[in-house]
Amino acid sequence: MPDYITPEGYRRMTDEYDTLLRVERPRITAEVAYAASLGDRSENAEYIYGKKRLREIDHRLRYLRQRIESLEVVDPSQVPMDRVRFGSIVEVEDEDGTRHTYRIVGEDESDPRRGRVSYQSPLGRALLGRTEGEEAVVEAPGGRRVLEVASIRYP
Repeated sequence: MPDYITPEGYRRMTDEYDTLLRVERPRITAEVAYAASLGDRSENAEYIYGKKRLREIDHRLRYLRQRIESLEVVDPSQVPMDRVRFGSIVEVEDEDGTRHTYRIVGEDESDPRRGRVSYQSPLGRALLGRTEGEEAVVEAPGGRRVLEVASIRYP
């Protein structure tokens, strides 16, 4: 089963991949080559740090390539807008009357502090499929919460 991602999240991920591959890696490779030309590599901090940074970049590139290949981009504008679905922006009201706004996104885009919750999280799963005015019960580590869907919109 593929993991889902919004077009914006996919663009950010591919931009990072391209920047690492076309800008960062060539720059660090040139720095390492220059440091190696200076002679003794065993005590050459620029060489040692550069090689370490190249390994980090290569590791990140492999990870990003694998993730990009396994992701399925979901365009929120192509899904029915009558319910909470992947990519939707949902405003909810809790039992205290406090309103919160969340965007339902993929695992790679999740940032709860910024209101971006994964569709696989307890909150995301509880909200998916709900309509305006409907309640969602969230079984979260902090306890049970009842949220009413106040509004649904799509970017």
